[in-house]
Amino acid sequence: SVFLNNFMLCEEFRECLENIQDLPRIIGRITLPVVGVNDLVALRESLEPVQKLPTYLAELQAPLLKKIREDFDPLTDLLDLLYQRLLEAPSVKLREGGFMAAGVSEELDELREISRNSKQFLNEMLLHEREITGISSLKISYNKVFGYYLEVSNVHKSSVPEHYIRKQTLVNAERYITAELKEFEEKILTAEERIGELEYELFQQLKTEINSNARRVQQTANDIAVADTLAGLAFVAENNHYVRPSLHPLEAPRKLFLKDSRHPVIEQIDLGEVFVPNDLDMEESKCRIMLITGPNMAGKSTYMRQVALIVLMAQCGSFVPVSSSEFSVVDRIFTRVGASDNLTLGQSTFMLEMNEAAAILNNATERSLIILDEIGRGTSTFDGISIAWAIVEYIQKLSALTLCATHYHELTAIAQELDSVKNFSIRVEEEGEKIVFLRKIVSGEADKSYGVQVARLAGLPKSVVNRALEVMEQLEETSMVHHLPVLIDETQQKQKNSAEVSENSGSSWVNSVNEDQQLSLFPEESLYLDELRKLNLNDMTPLQALNYLHELTDKLRQ
Repeated sequence: SVFLNNFMLCEEFRECLENIQDLPRIIGRITLPVVGVNDLVALRESLEPVQKLPTYLAELQAPLLKKIREDFDPLTDLLDLLYQRLLEAPSVKLREGGFMAAGVSEELDELREISRNSKQFLNEMLLHEREITGISSLKISYNKVFGYYLEVSNVHKSSVPEHYIRKQTLVNAERYITAELKEFEEKILTAEERIGELEYELFQQLKTEINSNARRVQQTANDIAVADTLAGLAFVAENNHYVRPSLHPLEAPRKLFLKDSRHPVIEQIDLGEVFVPNDLDMEESKCRIMLITGPNMAGKSTYMRQVALIVLMAQCGSFVPVSSSEFSVVDRIFTRVGASDNLTLGQSTFMLEMNEAAAILNNATERSLIILDEIGRGTSTFDGISIAWAIVEYIQKLSALTLCATHYHELTAIAQELDSVKNFSIRVEEEGEKIVFLRKIVSGEADKSYGVQVARLAGLPKSVVNRALEVMEQLEETSMVHHLPVLIDETQQKQKNSAEVSENSGSSWVNSVNEDQQLSLFPEESLYLDELRKLNLNDMTPLQALNYLHELTDKLRQ
């Protein structure tokens, strides 16, 4: 909020931060053998804008920013050191030199001077020798055999000083060397190589000095990161119209209220339609579990994820994309969304789904927020409904605030048994054979899944879509609602299990099946089924049985 109240300052602060590179990464590379000159240059360029940060921080009075300002280390001494040791535009070739500044080493300065001004140095030496010896015809020359040498004609041979060392006698002249000339020759011939070696040694010394301040650099980087995060959150909040959330402590009664909530990422993407905000109102005494139904692509997953993101953002200290909000802090956010498998571990989609569900049920508390997206979809219909039903019952007893999206419309019946479970759906309108997603969460379960309509939108062949409609009509003739299980408490469950074990111990498996709890996918009643059930074969002779079978066959053919 401090950055929001000083938004112009916030923008200037963020512009300054744009010139600061990744300091932890840079100092990390400097500690490694692979460090190069460009890493030191990057550190120097990053430390320069750091010097301006205390000025910005001085104008921000938030307690956290005030503490950062009081302890902030701009690393001015390191910046001065890098400017003193490195050239303004250094070469990045570490072994070739050309990056250390003048004045760092006298030997380096002398070698560079020799390398740059060798001819001038030879001319000055020649004039100096002519002046001392008085030999006006004295010359300095070079060949591959002797290197540099002094050549004196025979006319002036008598004027040669004693420290000259004769190397060669010619018809008209003699050639000499001196200790000074040979020292210069060695320097000029090895100057470039020595420059590279010496600059590398000086670079290693500089690297050691910087490494000794690595902790200071890391601490400064951490302070900058905190301030950068707060400024970034303020920038996003200002530009995307976020508001301050109202948070209650962890121990407060559980509540999650969001007005006009939006997905912070999806609303920024141009999907060809305006993002539709949605509300949420959950309380431990009213609605703890939201069962959300609706067709694919309607927005169930987006809605649940935006709720989780908003809670996470708020507890991170960010403003959130709502018009208003009020909720209690959660201890954890658990999510089971998406579908994937792990072939390397031999785990199917359903196995991973169950592993994640087990982790949630074993670790969640009543203070947790749980997001379940189509739990149980990775297996058969009956298994999936059974697992989803049992999980919802378990979470209801756990009392954690939960959003659960499902395509199992049979699961919505659980809301009739449990007061804390409420049905919600995504509004959809039909226009002939087309459907329009309104993206709005409303109370009550969806009337149907619209799966075939979505398949038509996806471009399935018309014959496939028509056949799907026919099959769906046949399947819908069977009502599964009266087959749904009855909720019982734990004591009744234990008594029932014990009774079933006793009964089944002396009977066959077939007799132990409870037909009333068997879920049926296809119509249960078919033609002449009642007649066959009433038939007593024990009262019929084999001939009567054959005649009856013949008559039944004729009836079915008709």
